[in-house]
Amino acid sequence: MNTGKTKFTSRQRRRAKIRSRISGTEEIPRLSVFKSNKHIMAQLIDDVSGKTLGSAHSRDVKKGTLLEKSQTVGESIAVLAKAKKINKIVFDRGGFMYTGCVKAVAEGARAGGLVF
Repeated sequence: MNTGKTKFTSRQRRRAKIRSRISGTEEIPRLSVFKSNKHIMAQLIDDVSGKTLGSAHSRDVKKGTLLEKSQTVGESIAVLAKAKKINKIVFDRGGFMYTGCVKAVAEGARAGGLVF
């Protein structure tokens, strides 16, 4: 078994460090982002009760590059949050670097009216 560092284990270590510091509540949920090579997903999570309040996925967006789809995912998660009367969130980048698609989700959510 290879015990060396891989991209996955490094991301899991970063993710655990981030998650030890942030947590979401019903009033201020956690906006969790997951990125794969083809898609990006965002969820609003209440960590106290362990429930997902809403989610958005890039497969629901038909046209555009992944960066453009990420912006749309952020905007759609903001619409879901506004429907549940949520204005403030805590952003969880999930161990990914805050560039590119992850940043586009955050900017889309801010454009939709969410406050980090």
